[in-house]
Amino acid sequence: MTAPAAGARPVLERLWAVVPAGGAGTRLWPLSRAAHPKFLLDLTGSGRTLLQGTVDRLQPLVGPRVVVVTGAVHERAVRRQLPAVDRVLAEPSPRDSMAAIGWAAAVLEREDPDALLGSFAADHVIWEDEAFRRCVEEAAQVADTGLLVTIGIEPTEPATGFGYVRGGAALDGFATAREVEEFVEKPDRERATEYVASGRYRWNAGMFLCRAGVLLDLLAEEHPGLAASLRSIAAEPESLERRWPGLTRIAIDHAVAEPAAAAGRVAMVPGPFAWEDLGDFAALGAMRPRGNPGVHVLGDAALVQAPGSTGLVVPAGGRTVAVVGLEDVVVVDTGDAVLVTTYAHAQQVKDVVDTLKREGRTDLT
Repeated sequence: MTAPAAGARPVLERLWAVVPAGGAGTRLWPLSRAAHPKFLLDLTGSGRTLLQGTVDRLQPLVGPRVVVVTGAVHERAVRRQLPAVDRVLAEPSPRDSMAAIGWAAAVLEREDPDALLGSFAADHVIWEDEAFRRCVEEAAQVADTGLLVTIGIEPTEPATGFGYVRGGAALDGFATAREVEEFVEKPDRERATEYVASGRYRWNAGMFLCRAGVLLDLLAEEHPGLAASLRSIAAEPESLERRWPGLTRIAIDHAVAEPAAAAGRVAMVPGPFAWEDLGDFAALGAMRPRGNPGVHVLGDAALVQAPGSTGLVVPAGGRTVAVVGLEDVVVVDTGDAVLVTTYAHAQQVKDVVDTLKREGRTDLT
């Protein structure tokens, strides 16, 4: 471990929230589309979009120290939704999470060699904000020792749509932090059941904290060209358009987290809060209040008739939707498109988008 710099400012005064806001959320089509992806939508009925909710949750910890990294095509919408956030980095094209987070790290490293960053996706839903913030505070303290830190979510079921983190020995001097023994790719049902039963595994929610410079140094060990290019872009912003297309396209998990864990340089802080990655309509429907056995309506409930049915209905097109005698059904009406599926097949919605793209239906994707 690397000791904190002598005389460094308190950890939370050096912590920046980096919010990667990318992707089209194709499994939530036709609500989420390339031009208006899920992080720009209010999918919780709170009156705030997922992006706004993410920043709202983080600002009590970091104040104005927020950097949003998004695609150039979404920069205007992001700035409109977050008028108080002036640090928006616009990617010329998608290059996956390592480039996005690494670019923010390189910018912060140049401005403050002692800077820490926490990366938090723009499209997650977290309840129990105070518990979340206490968890981030501990993770920041651990990250200041020079480790890469992830927040592990306690699994509530043997989910096969998430990666897992295997925790090891407790870290001395910290309340809940543990060593990370390995990251595991999305398992099949049998392995996921074993992971949950063992009590040693947590869901990998993709939340990482690290010193900005340490993150880039870890990246340089595995992908020296990518790390050097990101630092060059931060030093010469005018080179962005020229350098960006040549960046390696890779996720932060594969680029940094997995090799660093194998080297014993990753820690995990357990996340004692309810968390949801709204990756598909089954996840969206699961957010309905407990004890409500019927249909969850996202939007104007007066437009929905659903006798004897369970599932999710989104009447975004303004028309009345009637669902009779169906279980775990998903009906989404946006006016120009209608999706009908079930929770069990929610992951396959992406296949519809792929087909529409092949057919050149850019008006719908």
